[in-house]
Amino acid sequence: MNFEFFIARRIIAAKDYKSSISAPIIKIAITAIALGIIMMLVSIATSLGLQRKIQEKISAFNGDIIISNQDTNFSGESQIPISINQDFYPTFPNIEGIKHIQATASKGAVILTATEFEGVVIKGVGADYNWQYFQEYLVDGRLPDFTGTINDEVLLSRYLATRLDLKVGDKMPTYFLNESNTEKPRNIGFTIVGLYDSGFQQFDEQFALADIKQIQRINKWEGDQIGNFEVFVEDFRAVTTINNLVYEETGSELDTLSIRDKFASIFEWTDLFDFNTYLIIGIMILVAGINMITALLVLILERTQMIGILKALGTDDWSVRKVFVYNAMYLIGVGLFWGNVIGLGLLLIQKYFKVIKLPQETYYVTEAPVFLDAGYVILLNVGTFVLCLCMLLIPTYIIAKISPVKAMRFD
Repeated sequence: MNFEFFIARRIIAAKDYKSSISAPIIKIAITAIALGIIMMLVSIATSLGLQRKIQEKISAFNGDIIISNQDTNFSGESQIPISINQDFYPTFPNIEGIKHIQATASKGAVILTATEFEGVVIKGVGADYNWQYFQEYLVDGRLPDFTGTINDEVLLSRYLATRLDLKVGDKMPTYFLNESNTEKPRNIGFTIVGLYDSGFQQFDEQFALADIKQIQRINKWEGDQIGNFEVFVEDFRAVTTINNLVYEETGSELDTLSIRDKFASIFEWTDLFDFNTYLIIGIMILVAGINMITALLVLILERTQMIGILKALGTDDWSVRKVFVYNAMYLIGVGLFWGNVIGLGLLLIQKYFKVIKLPQETYYVTEAPVFLDAGYVILLNVGTFVLCLCMLLIPTYIIAKISPVKAMRFD
């Protein structure tokens, strides 16, 4: 680096801006970048958080992919049995990306107490059931244990327990109607061992989890007959592709359905979050870039005489442009630093202290969920830095138009 170039950088170094007339504009530019990165971080973290939370809740009750009899209508209340003895159970040997497979069976029933009654779907699960999600949703009592012989334990939602005035330890009189309507309803006095609250009322008001052997006994099924398989995938973004592969691997008497198709309206709604996020990112980068361009133009005009002197001393245009670009990079870095500190700080506060609440009936969650991942944070910062820097190359072309003689006379 030549001597003139070094002096020029020192003259317009960021620490010298405080006493210049461009100081307010530079502060505005830094603030715009900081606010932009805060808005983008909050938008991405909350959008991904809400999408993942809704998807997890739907998966908890249905799995990611449902495999059932070809003639089953997927209502969950009336199922045609299939054999649990399948080549793909308990694992799909030829398909990657599948995390877990479990067997379930469901049957409609009525819970009848002395004063109230509610229609529900009793979902039968067995020893292979993954309780990961319900462990998180458990609010009272414990999870049922269906690893041994048949038992009468049941996991009920807090929503239904409140409506029926039931609590952990109570008996839950449950009546199962026969499809033929010629026999009396079957009555089972389930014992409530735990209460869950997923925050997804559409499911909380519908499902209670009991032993799959109870459903098999009521339906007069054999021990190897079940209602359907629930498949969980490792990456939900690939659920449609994996669903197609699963369909090809299963027999012609079986059908598959992904929850993206079963609950299409919900997922179409959450997909709109992506568009909103991209729109916010685009607007914030554009605003930050315009503010940096304005600041750089002011700096160039303010240092016109210096540019003329450097050119008169033989400095080429690109070297002079680099002086301003390097200092602009410093300003962008300052804005990104404070934006990340404030933005990530706000997100961590929301993640651990649940400050912002959301209406559950609209968003299916009680507070704004936050998903933080180093990958998208780094990508967002690098992308913002590069795009703003590219936008700053445009105003530096003015330097090539400056005449040394006229610049030194400029006041």
